[in-house]
Amino acid sequence: MTPPDLDEPEVLCRVESGVGRITLNRPKALHALTLTMCEDMIDALSIWRHDEAVQCILVDHSGERGFCAGGDIRMLAESGAGDAVEARKFFHTEYRLNHLLFTYSKPVVTVMDGVTMGGGVGLAMPSAVRIATERTTYAMPETGIGLFPDVGGGWFLPRLPGKAGLWLALTGARIKAADCCALGIATHYMPSEKVEAFKAALLAHPGSIAAAMAAFVEDPGHARIAAHRADIDRLFGEGDVEAIIANLAVEPGDWAAEQLATLTTKSPQTLKVAFRQLRTGALLDDFAANMAMEYRIGARVVRRHDFLEGVRAVIIDKDNAPRWDPPTVEAVTDAMLDDIFAPLSPDEEWTPLT
Repeated sequence: MTPPDLDEPEVLCRVESGVGRITLNRPKALHALTLTMCEDMIDALSIWRHDEAVQCILVDHSGERGFCAGGDIRMLAESGAGDAVEARKFFHTEYRLNHLLFTYSKPVVTVMDGVTMGGGVGLAMPSAVRIATERTTYAMPETGIGLFPDVGGGWFLPRLPGKAGLWLALTGARIKAADCCALGIATHYMPSEKVEAFKAALLAHPGSIAAAMAAFVEDPGHARIAAHRADIDRLFGEGDVEAIIANLAVEPGDWAAEQLATLTTKSPQTLKVAFRQLRTGALLDDFAANMAMEYRIGARVVRRHDFLEGVRAVIIDKDNAPRWDPPTVEAVTDAMLDDIFAPLSPDEEWTPLT
């Protein structure tokens, strides 16, 4: 697909042959989501929900670099360093978009071609059909910048097989298409060279997604994660982050050592936030309740030291040497977590679209 002109919208929303098409259109920024993009997608989906001519939704991206790398992290950090009003507004709107997609009455197809991280995961996971290609790289890397695996991560991640979701949340591990298919993150695999032909077939048969995909879906091949699934379930199955780290420290082999080394680079606060988030989300029976929980977390974490420091170290100065506070998981107390997870005032709480 040809890269967009600078004066084009950040997201393209239109109806073609019975398909409501949403194309992320910020290729130079790896389609990082902005408030305007979220608002535009909500507006389009709200209209199409009642349009009988629209039979399904297709979400994709322009350019070749990837589907969506996340949200506008710089904006969140700049806002969090101040009054956080803009950051809260973004989270509130983005989470409404996530919930709208989760509850959408028409089938949604998302093509996760290339980088699919953070906010991109939030767009993809509610979709009925999630297509990975050989270029797909999936991750929830938020613990590395002092954020947390939001956009529904508290719901989707603990519902993956075993402890795979917790492993992804804590380590920020990047996985490819075969792993995505093995874990149920992707529903189908398709070579990237066939994606455009599939889109044409979908436009020709908008009422039958399965028929449109039939000639293009292939076996993704061997999932590398298969060799470590038992280890993940055993080592990440303990009752707290401290126990997971202790397990990894005494486990022989290079793989465990690599996981331990990775965890030592992450924000201790965020590791424990993510652990509680997934543990709580696993027990919820309503996606909206999960998003309300995540909004409470986001509204507070975005203003805390670790997020501002993580963005400085990884995105702004790029020295990759964040100075976390507290510096260890043992120093992150239950009281700190209670403050982060506590309800907001009634007029500040997140609510879904009505």
